[in-house]
Amino acid sequence: MRQLIVNVWNFIFNSDVSPLRHIPDVAIRHYVLQALGLMWAVAFAVAIGSYTVLVASILGHSVLIAAAAITVITYTAAAKNPKLFVKGSGRRKDGEHE
Repeated sequence: MRQLIVNVWNFIFNSDVSPLRHIPDVAIRHYVLQALGLMWAVAFAVAIGSYTVLVASILGHSVLIAAAAITVITYTAAAKNPKLFVKGSGRRKDGEHE
């Protein structure tokens, strides 16, 4: 297993072993390796960022859906049983005294 990791590492990062060895100019070979490294860094940053934003988006949408559900429940209760909102509210009908 250790040798496999070393071989994979060399295949990717060692310009004498990787397919980049076919580029004759060492400076261009180095430039291409740096460009690939930058590309992978950006790709991982975007992937991890989107996973993080996905969690925030799911939470935000859950809150919006819950608020809509609470609103529908409240409107339905007000239409079917309006006394539910009067009972215990401390308000009295006109003419009522203690």
